[in-house]
Amino acid sequence: QVQLVESGGGLVQPGGSLRLSCAASGSIMSLYAMGWYRQTPGKERELVAAITSAGSIVYADSVKGRFAISRDNAKKMVYLQMDSLKPEDTAVYYCSRGSTGRGNFNYWGQGTQVTVSS
Repeated sequence: QVQLVESGGGLVQPGGSLRLSCAASGSIMSLYAMGWYRQTPGKERELVAAITSAGSIVYADSVKGRFAISRDNAKKMVYLQMDSLKPEDTAVYYCSRGSTGRGNFNYWGQGTQVTVSS
């Protein structure tokens, strides 16, 4: 059974930083793509960043240069470093695992709230 547990969300002022963590269990994480998505009320869940099993990374245009995704396969952890946060980054952030090394995300954590506000 795949389990993904996010942590690290919270309230931060504009321009601040947060680091989200995702602990994965129930599978050999190194074989699969991992990603971070976010969702706000009334909107579809959107991809923020993803990293393949080979280490290739993609980012949403809105976070390029501000966010960084990384993975530690030995620890079964995925991270999202978020810098220069903006109010529009406010959302519930979800960790996700793909069913392949390149994507096809269909496993989800419970989400962690990130609020950027002064």
